[in-house]
Amino acid sequence: MKSPSHAPRTSAVLTAVLAAHPGPRIRLGDLIEPLHERAFGFLLVILALPNFVPVPVGIGGPVGLLVALVGLQLLLGRLLPWLPRRLADYRIARGAAQKIVAFGMPLLTRLEKLARPRLERLTRRPASLLTGLLLLLIGALLALPIPFTNWPIGAGLLLYGVALTERDGALLLALWLASLAGITALLVLSNALLHTLQGLY
Repeated sequence: MKSPSHAPRTSAVLTAVLAAHPGPRIRLGDLIEPLHERAFGFLLVILALPNFVPVPVGIGGPVGLLVALVGLQLLLGRLLPWLPRRLADYRIARGAAQKIVAFGMPLLTRLEKLARPRLERLTRRPASLLTGLLLLLIGALLALPIPFTNWPIGAGLLLYGVALTERDGALLLALWLASLAGITALLVLSNALLHTLQGLY
């Protein structure tokens, strides 16, 4: 039997939150506040899902800033996420929220089969400082107009969200290594491209 602190799964929480707010629009703060210590991971799942569906051009900027805000708060050691009042009061159309959740649910449930409570110490301080730093960098990258990055970054954010929500330190460790490798590769490629452009002019 699973410990109550690890149940229900993230997919079940998403479904329950939508069911608990039957109105035409859902306040973002109402999605986050009841989740307590799971809210950081849950918020990352919400921010990851728009990367997999057609959304207005330029959405990467606001989403990237929100991811960076989550990373900064983890880096500062906050136990619960804080959202500016204007953002917490932002209301999402129920139809849009349902579309995003329905599109991402198959992938999310597959990821949950890989995640379980293990190496839980890595999901808490001081290890969460590294998670915060990496999310801060990932959010900054997502906010930049770099083509073809939404899907891989979205997948990474979804994994981070599941790892934090399910207290899976082993998955988190793998994500740290993958993030460091990806950020390093992107910096190397960007530097090479910059030198190539300078050579042309």
